[in-house]
Amino acid sequence: MPIYPVHARLCVLIVHLLDGLLPMTDQKTMLIVDDSRVSRILIRKFAGDANSGWCFLEAENGDDALTKARGRDIDLMTLDFHMPGMNGLELGALLREQFPHAHMTLLTANVQRSILEKASNVGMSVMHKPITQDKIRNYLAQST
Repeated sequence: MPIYPVHARLCVLIVHLLDGLLPMTDQKTMLIVDDSRVSRILIRKFAGDANSGWCFLEAENGDDALTKARGRDIDLMTLDFHMPGMNGLELGALLREQFPHAHMTLLTANVQRSILEKASNVGMSVMHKPITQDKIRNYLAQST
């Protein structure tokens, strides 16, 4: 059966529709949790510049993060240590149960040994504030 111009256009349309529906193999989902809107914007910008196909979820506290993470497949997380309600270590422990293979990093200006040990026990790396593009790129390079 010959392909007519209408069929060819329909095939192109179907391919474009499926392209948007089928998951990309390198697409990742990153959860950014910080009570500072500016910090969330910076992390998203720095991570998104190199990973335009990624999905980014933002939350301003632990409860918001748990709600937004529910039913999702999350690959990477940045969790602020000091937030209203639960801190980033407490949140990390809860999220670790749901996402045992996700890469997590705790964002903190607090470099006390006890915080570093607790983060390690939950399976989290630690990123010292202030947040910079190089720090985010290094985290992503180690996590992907």
